[in-house]
Amino acid sequence: MATETGPRVGGDEGFASLALGDGRRLRRGAVGVAAFLLVWHAVSLTQDPFVLPSPVAVAEAFAGELASGDMTAALSQSVRHWIPGTAVGTGLGVAAGVAFAWSRVLDDLTAPLVRTLRPVPPLALIGFAIAWFGINDAGAAFIIAVGAFWINFYAAYGAVEGVSEDLLDVGRTLGVRGDLDAVRSIVLPASMPGIMTGIRTGLGRCWMLVVASEIFGVPGVGREIIRASNNLRVDRAIAYILVLSLMFLLVDVAFRAVERRVLAWRA
Repeated sequence: MATETGPRVGGDEGFASLALGDGRRLRRGAVGVAAFLLVWHAVSLTQDPFVLPSPVAVAEAFAGELASGDMTAALSQSVRHWIPGTAVGTGLGVAAGVAFAWSRVLDDLTAPLVRTLRPVPPLALIGFAIAWFGINDAGAAFIIAVGAFWINFYAAYGAVEGVSEDLLDVGRTLGVRGDLDAVRSIVLPASMPGIMTGIRTGLGRCWMLVVASEIFGVPGVGREIIRASNNLRVDRAIAYILVLSLMFLLVDVAFRAVERRVLAWRA
């Protein structure tokens, strides 16, 4: 277990707390990044550039792609896939997870189908995406939506299942009547921490799925990574990978701010 020599400031973890001004963690993070870059540079000196380019080469490739406008164009294309895919998959996943966990009838009816479809990776559905939507934004968004759906479905399902029966009994004593009233007044508030965790996980996972969603030729950051890798331009591939990492970081920080407001009652 990690130990701390002094009192820990705040309860947030990861990059979000760094962005919110925890100076000590920021300094530690800077040291860790610097050490990583030094090790990377040292190892790159023993390798060919097409195997492992140096951090300087990657920075130059990043700057070149950004200056040419290619990186901005690719990112805008990926955002067009990521937003609708993430929104649709998240919304449907949360709704289905809550409904199936609350209703024993729905759960029994759909359990065999869920267990059959869950192991299918989004990448295996590329053929269906092309057949149903074509090689376009909708096909890429479909792949992302599938990945977002399952993450949020199981997060919401587990969160609702974990709601205490005692809490429901208290609600009924206070006048809560009917399934809709119970879900709205008790189940959703009680399960919101778990649901929010699933949404946060899904947001990051969907940026990973951007590469898979563009593997069949749809323009975007994923296609640029694949093209660069095929041409042994590893410096360019890493530069575009960093773009995905930066977008994940920005989205994660923003979502953590929203999460703190939604779950302010836990403070």
